[in-house]
Amino acid sequence: MIKFMPEPRLLDSPRGRDWPRPLVVPSPPTGVPLPARANALIVGAGPAGLAVASALWHLGVRDVVLVDRDGRPCHRFFDRIDRLGQRVLRSPYEHHPGVEGYRDCELLDFARMHWSLLTRDERGEIRMAQSGHRSVVPVDVFDAYCRHVAGVHGVTEQTWQATVTGIRPDRDGVVVATDRGMIDARFVVLCQGEERRQAPDGWRGGYWDEPVPAAARSIVVVGAGLSSAHIIANALTSGRHVHWVVRETEERYQCADVNASFFRPEGRAKFDAGSWADRLTLMDRHRRASVMFEFQPFLRAAEVDGRLTVHRGHPVAEAWTGAVRLANGDTVIGDHVVFALGTTPSIGTGLLPAEIVASRDGWPDLDERTLAYRADPRVFAVGAAACMVLGPAARNIDGHRVATARVAATIAARSGILAPTRLLAEAGAFV
Repeated sequence: MIKFMPEPRLLDSPRGRDWPRPLVVPSPPTGVPLPARANALIVGAGPAGLAVASALWHLGVRDVVLVDRDGRPCHRFFDRIDRLGQRVLRSPYEHHPGVEGYRDCELLDFARMHWSLLTRDERGEIRMAQSGHRSVVPVDVFDAYCRHVAGVHGVTEQTWQATVTGIRPDRDGVVVATDRGMIDARFVVLCQGEERRQAPDGWRGGYWDEPVPAAARSIVVVGAGLSSAHIIANALTSGRHVHWVVRETEERYQCADVNASFFRPEGRAKFDAGSWADRLTLMDRHRRASVMFEFQPFLRAAEVDGRLTVHRGHPVAEAWTGAVRLANGDTVIGDHVVFALGTTPSIGTGLLPAEIVASRDGWPDLDERTLAYRADPRVFAVGAAACMVLGPAARNIDGHRVATARVAATIAARSGILAPTRLLAEAGAFV
């Protein structure tokens, strides 16, 4: 693996700048009843939902409704990022939820258009991207770009705040139940993303997306990924002592969460050619937690001067408020325990009938050509749920576009807007 380490000062990239915003119609207020019907209903308005809705707009499918717990495109995605104080994404400039294959503003174009708002280090990343080299994207730039995409493609005014409680396919379509009423849809696209992995029963402590008590002068962080790194960095900066519990014998530092080969045809072909067991092995290997290289100097220095104590190579046997017992019998003590145990993909379980999800080893049974559930081709999945079809890249923002190509073109064809013979051609424009 080639080591890529951008300027560490990018970790302090500004947040909350005053970006020019497109003139858009706001999301419908909560007092307005939800639409009774929709051609396509998207569950989740994060980056994956934004990508699907924007692609459908370009294909002429305009009767679209997005249902989201927060009610604003990508708001929950950025809210979780801001809770960690994260300032840059792992995804490079070529990875974005915008639409390829059409005359559209892509992420790099957007950043260049707002050159005057960028810092010197951020401009350096733009030059790297223009030269074809890997670069990283500031969260603030990506946030402004997502608002731009949502505005110009009419996604904001199609996004309704509601919680989906059930999805029931019937003879005439798909009935989507929410806490604000029912919606009859011809097609449903699940863009739920991933949820935090819960600790084993009996463990006590807080999670990475919950505030650390102000009185805690020392914390114990369990987990080896990027969320852990941000929690640790924030705690060290605030003057706390940190115990870091890492199950492996050493931390894993790398520049990306997904190997770049999986975004290229040869990588996808390698994944496609493997058996189910081979794919599971690859997924397990590439879902292992890792930390961006930018954190390495800071964390190593903190360990040397005693502000950070790293406990490597021992799984956690038990955890309770203020202490963690390791499998070797040692006990790690702090004022507060934080769990950063990774995430699990949302695959439709709990919303769809179990026979439609048809889960196997934690993954849904999807048609590899359309990403529709085999047991009901009117329901699709985009995001991490499609990993066993598209490979590890399905979790990444750019992987959403690959999935979107298949889903959006299929919906357009079945809606009579896009000729079926153009289905693969349109998908190829994205892939």
